[in-house]
Amino acid sequence: MKEEEENILDEHIAAHVAELFSAFSDASRVRIISAITDQELNVNSLAQMVGISESAVSHHMRHLRQMGIVKAHRKGKEVFYSVEDDHIIALFKQGVNHIKSG
Repeated sequence: MKEEEENILDEHIAAHVAELFSAFSDASRVRIISAITDQELNVNSLAQMVGISESAVSHHMRHLRQMGIVKAHRKGKEVFYSVEDDHIIALFKQGVNHIKSG
C-alpha cells in the first residue's frame, strides 16, 4: 500500500469527523459553544446571551449532547452545560483564530 493511501481515513472515522465539524456549521451553535468554552451556563442564560429562544437553545443543546460536544449536569431544577473536553475547545479556538487572523 502506498504511503498516501495509508493516511486516508476509513469511512467510519471520516463520517465521525464530518459529524463533528457539522456541529460548527450553524452560527447559533457556534455562538453557544463560544459562550460555554470557559464557563457552564443554563438554557436561560444561553438564550439571553445568544439572542435566541430557550426552545431553540434546548434544541441545539440536545444535538450537541448527542454529538458528544457538550455535557450537562443538573443543579436543582436547572441543567447547566459546558464543553465536553479540551479537544473540542482547542478545535473551536483554532477555528476562531484562523478566521480572525484572516
